[in-house]
Amino acid sequence: MRLHSLLAMTDLGLTLVTGEDELDRFVRWVVTTDMLDPSRYLSGGELVLTGMQWRREPGNSETFVAALAKAKVAGLAAGDALYGEVPADIVDACRKHRIPLFRVPEHIAFATVTETVNRNLSTGRAADLTAILDRHRQLVSGGGLDSVLDLIHRTLGTPCWVVSSTGRVVAGATKTLPDQVRAALLSARRLPHVLSHENTRYSLFAVDPDRTSRIADWFVVFESDHKDWSEERRALTSELAAVVSLERARQDDRQSAEGRLAQELIELIVSDAKPAEIISRLELTGLGLSDRYLAVAATADSGQVRPGELRAVLREILYGASPAAGVVDGEAIVLVALGETTDLDDSIHRAIEALLPGLQGSRLAVGISGEADGEGLRGAVEEARYARRMAAERPHPTSVVRHDELATHMLLLASVPDEVRRMFRVRLLDPLAVYDKDNRSDLVHTLETFLEVSGSWTKCADLLHLHVNTLRYRIQRIEELTNRDLSRLEDRVDFFLALALR
Repeated sequence: MRLHSLLAMTDLGLTLVTGEDELDRFVRWVVTTDMLDPSRYLSGGELVLTGMQWRREPGNSETFVAALAKAKVAGLAAGDALYGEVPADIVDACRKHRIPLFRVPEHIAFATVTETVNRNLSTGRAADLTAILDRHRQLVSGGGLDSVLDLIHRTLGTPCWVVSSTGRVVAGATKTLPDQVRAALLSARRLPHVLSHENTRYSLFAVDPDRTSRIADWFVVFESDHKDWSEERRALTSELAAVVSLERARQDDRQSAEGRLAQELIELIVSDAKPAEIISRLELTGLGLSDRYLAVAATADSGQVRPGELRAVLREILYGASPAAGVVDGEAIVLVALGETTDLDDSIHRAIEALLPGLQGSRLAVGISGEADGEGLRGAVEEARYARRMAAERPHPTSVVRHDELATHMLLLASVPDEVRRMFRVRLLDPLAVYDKDNRSDLVHTLETFLEVSGSWTKCADLLHLHVNTLRYRIQRIEELTNRDLSRLEDRVDFFLALALR
């Protein structure tokens, strides 16, 4: 906004006293002061409002105006309330130092001038910045997002960040973004959302909410309440979202040579390709034959999270580890080299569970293999895919099955058809459950405790607070109802499996 625009704001009634040749100066902000030398609080480009309380004698005018000139302010506006008009010594000092001088009528409050000018400044800045961002949209692939966000910060005075669904700060202000803000990106019921944290307000926006699921999207965070913004400044967020969306697309590796090679590697592994073909493709992707790997397989049970998005989510979780990712038959599969990391499967598990607030009705099933070298990749992928199928049978929104679970009896149970498992459980446990219901007894719990202590009569009786003879009577009743013998290992195993199937 230029100084000559002030004269067009008729509601303010400002009149120009001197400085006709300087009206093309830009106004950056409005400052009110009655200090004799306010230069330490000025940074240039301000429209200074003053009631002239600093003027004790005519010589003060030279001191005051010289300080404004030193600070390179845009102009001075003096109120009529104290003197009725601007004293001649102030006018002379403004002419001498080439400071444009405006007169503010007595009935116009300085707050009105400040509010009106700043509102117009905000509108103009947002409009200008929108145009700049539109140009940056064409340049972002070369300069990255940091320069764009820095432009917004410097121009509007608002720190801002671009954040992934895992909370990783992709670009933005150097100051730390609170963890509570990162968590709200997924947990907020709807976006945009305003979050208050330690007396600071943050506005949270999704980059592509209409076409991308919440857990796969990126987000823009402003240290400001968007509800107080002008319409023009709100429109700025759409332009910034477009810029961020371009950068996210640029970082999507599916169209790159590396991404295509990774997809081909995954397809070879799950097919009947010969080991030599797999090893050859492995080397082309830059992965080493002697490295140790984990395989991760994941699916979502609804159309809200597409396989390609799930692939991107896994790559984001493994950011920095250079994973090889692909999609086969709607299942996202990732291979990641372990390096010196010892708890990567724990990190993946925690990251998947952290996505829960953003699922919005979807369910994720994830399987994680054990370690394997390059020659064991097929086995690792098969293990991860089988673990993923086990995870899909569980009712939890985020279900993760790791390789250590596949080494238990549950691996065998998961491969048995549902109807067979149900009949096995009913045949062994239903007689006990019916007896408990009819007689208000506790045979099922007694059986479970007895097996947990490996058939120790004393330990079981202590845990159940029973006399050993009472426990013996209950075990005898269990054996009679089921026609089994709990002294036999085979029958104990059957009961153990039946209880696990509940």
